[in-house]
Amino acid sequence: MLYVLTHNILPVFSMLALGVLLGRLGKISRAEATAVNRVAFLVLQPALIFPLINGLNWADFRADAIGLYAGCQITLFVVSYTIARRVLGREPLESWLLAMATIFVNTLLYIWPISFLIYGETAALPISGLVAWDSAITFAFFIVTTDLMANRQASPAQSLRRVAGNPVLIAIVLGVLSNVLHIPPPQPLLNAMQFAGAGASPMTLFALGVILSGHSLVPSPTVATMTGLKLLAFPALVWAALHLGDRPPSWNTLLVLGAAGPSGAMAFSLAMLHGVRTENLAPVIIWTSTLSLFSLAWLA
Repeated sequence: MLYVLTHNILPVFSMLALGVLLGRLGKISRAEATAVNRVAFLVLQPALIFPLINGLNWADFRADAIGLYAGCQITLFVVSYTIARRVLGREPLESWLLAMATIFVNTLLYIWPISFLIYGETAALPISGLVAWDSAITFAFFIVTTDLMANRQASPAQSLRRVAGNPVLIAIVLGVLSNVLHIPPPQPLLNAMQFAGAGASPMTLFALGVILSGHSLVPSPTVATMTGLKLLAFPALVWAALHLGDRPPSWNTLLVLGAAGPSGAMAFSLAMLHGVRTENLAPVIIWTSTLSLFSLAWLA
């Protein structure tokens, strides 16, 4: 457990911690970090996502396991949104992103690199399945719905143009189409994307750390509730659901590992892009990122 923590998990977590430290010291400003976050979101993440989706072998994935995981996401999202909106009194869009933070794990930028460090490419196949699901379906869903909720006054044509022009969505659609139609991208293009995509995770985590450094870490009722739902309720729900059916044990183990990860930085990126308040969302990401260190090391 200690080896996994020090050699596989902390190196990934270190970029978030470095961002928090330099932000606290005033070495990197919030404006600079916001610009880095925007570049990482709109430029580097598409370069990371496209080769991933394009290179997937869908036949290797266990649809039953991913389906159970998705069912748990839907169930907890409805519960979390209802609690945030009705019990905690948060605004609709803030409640939407807080609920997203309880079920959208940082699989692409956090769990994926950690799992590959620990298990290697073959053993981490279930995590690749989660990354594919969350990148192609879950993330796309939240990009579209958050944009529509934040721009209710826009006409359907304006909304369609704005959503259709999102680079992350374009990368997802092109990745799926090229995969399904068996259209191999030019190797120089893949090489360029792999080169650029390698910076998506560290830059996003670093920028997130800088921006989060300006927020209070005192857990309010909202922060404590959402953090508990993410770290306790979601892994427990996934663990219970995976008892249904029969599949290789590695799938159950790694999907629970994925569910135990911290809240995805994507929720924070979407909040920043659409001007949603982050006073509650930011501490949720900080607390889940910190407290999940030990649960991930134990589960791994």
